[in-house]
Amino acid sequence: MFNKRRLNLIHCFEALGNKIALDVGSGSIFLPDDLAFDALKLWDTHSQEEIKNILEKEYDKTLVAETLDELNEMKAKGLIDVNHNYTDEDLKMEGPSVVKAMCLLVAHDCNMRCKYCFADTGEFHMKNRILISYETGKAALDWLVKKSGNRRFLEVDFFGGEPLMNFENVKKIVAYGRDLEKKYDKKFKFTITTNGLAINDENIAYMNKEMDNVVISIDGRKDVHDKMRPGVNQKSCYDVVLKNAKKLVEARKQQQYYIRGTYTKYNLDFANDILYLADEGFEQISIEPVVAPETESYALTEADFPVMEKEYDRLAHMYMDRRKNGKWFSFFHYNIDLTGGPCLKKRLNGCGVGNEYVAVAADGDIYPCHQFVGKEEYKMGSVLNNTFNTDMQAVFANNNVLHKEKCKNCWAKFYCAGGCTANAYNFNKNISEPHDFECMVEKKRLENAIAIYIMENANK
Repeated sequence: MFNKRRLNLIHCFEALGNKIALDVGSGSIFLPDDLAFDALKLWDTHSQEEIKNILEKEYDKTLVAETLDELNEMKAKGLIDVNHNYTDEDLKMEGPSVVKAMCLLVAHDCNMRCKYCFADTGEFHMKNRILISYETGKAALDWLVKKSGNRRFLEVDFFGGEPLMNFENVKKIVAYGRDLEKKYDKKFKFTITTNGLAINDENIAYMNKEMDNVVISIDGRKDVHDKMRPGVNQKSCYDVVLKNAKKLVEARKQQQYYIRGTYTKYNLDFANDILYLADEGFEQISIEPVVAPETESYALTEADFPVMEKEYDRLAHMYMDRRKNGKWFSFFHYNIDLTGGPCLKKRLNGCGVGNEYVAVAADGDIYPCHQFVGKEEYKMGSVLNNTFNTDMQAVFANNNVLHKEKCKNCWAKFYCAGGCTANAYNFNKNISEPHDFECMVEKKRLENAIAIYIMENANK
């Protein structure tokens, strides 16, 4: 058997009726014929002679020889069999970065009581429902400007809880940010994530003026949404949320927003929720699998994956059909750029959690991201006293794909950047050990996304 040190260098899979091969090192993607596909499946783990002998049992010897010659010619051109095992030295990875993005938790409170809420219905397990003060918000922006170095473009997402519960301070903080732009030659990209319940004409006009992007949480069909996302009084608020979301999206002219939902074990037919949202007129949609301990009745587990896998396939077929026949919409996880996209360093580091990106709680404490808020062991400092644990920042900066054992020989590593660090911690108590179930879901979505891109761009 051939040396397996470069296992998964070429990933071969079938999706949407296509046989596809992805070379991990080069990023090259091919639609090989049956013979070439079978050869590429053996390429990483067998010698050329072994491949030849195996293929000649099923294919004509002359065709086998021609195919292997063509594949070796592609290898010589750097299209396949390209080294994917980079090192820190190869990429000049320099450790901690400037901080360029912040999740600002302006409300540790919420006007809904979602059952799967990672933030414990807004209070982030702190047993204290508070709103950020204007002074703390100012200090957060001051801290970000200071830590951003020469970086001009900065990002701030107003988050909660429900940020619209603290709308007046949001407006004041944004105004302060605009003053900082002039003073320090910076440019803030402000975004906001809301459950939609408190959207009104006033804040729609404001968000359309000041927010580069708005994320609204809706889970899909009314019964699905109401089962997991009741109001504080445990009653349905779906009709209000849907009406408000439509009004905002219409005012934004279908631009720079996302409808973001969550599916659970209760709606494994989640493709129907995505299509329902599309039928309601939303064009930018993202539906995510719930992240929850297996002890919860609504939690998804590996036992659910065969059903989920088929549902993603069903969605892919309907998605392409709709986009082709005048019912266009965008599903976040089926969007992929195979010709450009982020640079390799970005692909290795992902969202930049704890390094380029941090979360600031309503009391001014700093955490690696919003999902770490309330975990004392991951408190990184405070914007109120201008402290920041750079040693912890270095740990997160080095927690990239190159240093995650599970990722080293994974074909998806340059697309998922090793998955969600918070999920790794929550399920494995180790930020460097990706959550296996998350990896399964991500790979499935990626395969379909690649197939969709190929089929939609075949004639371009």
